[in-house]
This record gives sequence, structure tokens and C-alpha cells, in this order.
Amino acid sequence: MTIVPPGGVVGILGGGQLGRMLALSAARLGLDVHVFAPEADCPASRVSAKCWTAPYDDEVALLEFANSCDVITFEFENIPAKSLEAIADAGKQVFPRPSALAVSQDRLIEKQFLQSINVPPVSFEAIDDASQIAKALDRLGGKGILKLRREGYDGKGQARIETGCDADAVFAQLGGRECLLEAFIAFDKEISVLVARGQDGATAIYEPPCNDHGGGILRQSTVPSGMSSAILAKAEQLGLKLAQALDYVGILALELFVMPDGTLYANEFAPRVHNSGHWTDDACYVSQFEQHIRAVCGWPLGPTMRHSDVVMDNLLGDRDIASWNQRAAAGEAVRIYAKRGGGEGRKLGHANRMSPKG
Repeated sequence: MTIVPPGGVVGILGGGQLGRMLALSAARLGLDVHVFAPEADCPASRVSAKCWTAPYDDEVALLEFANSCDVITFEFENIPAKSLEAIADAGKQVFPRPSALAVSQDRLIEKQFLQSINVPPVSFEAIDDASQIAKALDRLGGKGILKLRREGYDGKGQARIETGCDADAVFAQLGGRECLLEAFIAFDKEISVLVARGQDGATAIYEPPCNDHGGGILRQSTVPSGMSSAILAKAEQLGLKLAQALDYVGILALELFVMPDGTLYANEFAPRVHNSGHWTDDACYVSQFEQHIRAVCGWPLGPTMRHSDVVMDNLLGDRDIASWNQRAAAGEAVRIYAKRGGGEGRKLGHANRMSPKG
């Protein structure tokens, strides 16, 4: 087991808002952070001790960065798994493990893996060519969501599709690349379970929030979720099963659809800290960000209980972010990501609105 004491260096691949919040949490534990990202002046770089600006496939720069760190983690899943493998092959500890990242990067492999460990996903079909779509739709009930197998997030890289539509046009819209067709299901709610797992296999779970989306982007997370204790317990069991099967280290998020009868289906998992866990920053004694740093550094996991009820609002685009002053004046805990430039739908911050725990 690798234990990184205060004064040690945590390396983070990726320089966005998640890396920024991880770096801030690491600093509170007396740890320095080095960031590696292809973008100059990224949000994480401005709160870190040192930053490397280079492409993820620049192996010379990557190994120089890795050799400056005691342990390496990452903040988003579109980093090439080969980059992590190169670091691991050089003898550096990487958490979560590159194998977990590789599973999450291909939606077909991800769904097959979930099936293999009895974490049931929505029914799906692999699509390599537009000619396969019609028969796949028939098998899936006539309606579905066509998603790129690789890349795509926050509603990007996917399209709704149904029997009788122009399959060639939809497939072309997604670049004619390998896809996954998921059955369209009438779910009641969406929740997510965040599992922390340490290098020693110890686990801790945050209470699952209820998540509301708009345009494929998370808008709001609410805790308590309003779900029954039986549903929450089942969600936690599925999250634990996934973390153990991946031999995971760090924070893992599993998104789940809740059907009207209480059945749970896995949507996808994220091998990193997660947008639906931002509420933990203000409503818990130990946030998901600190918990992730604790786990990858070999520290004991912290408590996951919350001290408040909370609603987390994503601040998307210039209009939402302009409300920061009013939200702060109303007593909300506001987090601004310090991104250069705005844009419609871009995640620029979030706000946690807390109330006494019910």
C-alpha cells in the first residue's frame, strides 16, 4: 500500500473544475498538487503547485510529470488509458487503476462488464453500421437512444431514434462511428451512488441523491432523495459490487434509473469524482473530493454522513453564473470554477442550498 504523507505530491491528469476542487481539498490535507493538462491556464492549474502543459500522448512530458509525484489520479475519463498505463509501467502508482478507466471509456465494454457482475444495465445492442439499427430497434421495443461507444458526455454524442426514422441520417449525424443502441425506458427518477474505496479495500458510501437533468446535462441534485430505504440500500449494494469488481481505489459514481416499481437499471459509471456529488462539499463532514484524495493517498477514509439537507444547482452558462451574488446573499454556498469564457450550457459553477437535516 502506498501512503502519501502530508508534504507529499498528488498528480492530477486533467485541469478542469474537478481537478481544481481535488487540488483545493489536497491542500487542506497538507499535500501539494501537480497538474498535467493540454490546456494552458486551466482552472486546476491556478490552485496547484506546478502544471505541465502538453498533450496526453507526450510520453516524455508525461513521465517527467509522473516522476515529480508520489501518486497519480485523474479528473475525467477521456484521458487515453494508454497514458495511464505508461505511467504505471514506469513504476508509479495510479489510482483509480487504468483498467477501470478502460472499461468506462467504451460503452459496449462497460455494459457487458455491468452485466457480467449482475449490475443490470438497460437493454442494449451494439451498432457498427446503420443497416443494423432497424432490427435492433425491433428487439428493443421500437424506441432507443443511439450513443457513441467512445467519448460524448452531458448529452453530446447521442440521439433519440425510433422505428421508421432515417437511420442512415442519425448514424451519419454521429459521425458514422461505432455506437451503442440503448432501449428507451420510462424511468421514474434517476439517482447516483458514490462509493469511496481505499487501497486497503475499505469502503464508504454517500447517501444517493435524486438527480434532475435538462438537455442531457445535470441541473440539480437533491438529498434526501425521497427514495425508499429499500431502493437506497439496493443502490448502495450495486455500487459496492461494482467497486469491488473493479478493484477500485478512489471515488466511483454509478448512475441508476429508478423504475416505477422500484427496479434499478444502471445507466453508466464514472471512475472519478462526480457532478452529482458536489453537494458533499458543504453538507458532509468529508466531501467527495477530500475522500478521493484520502483514498488514493492511502489515508483512512473519512465519514460520509451528512449534517444538512441540501439541493445542489449547477450554474450553466453566463445567465446562471450571473446569479452568484444573489445566491451568496441568500446564504447559498457558491463555487465558481474560474473557467476562461462562458457559453450556453457550459458548467461554470454550482451552488449548494442547505437546510436543517430532516
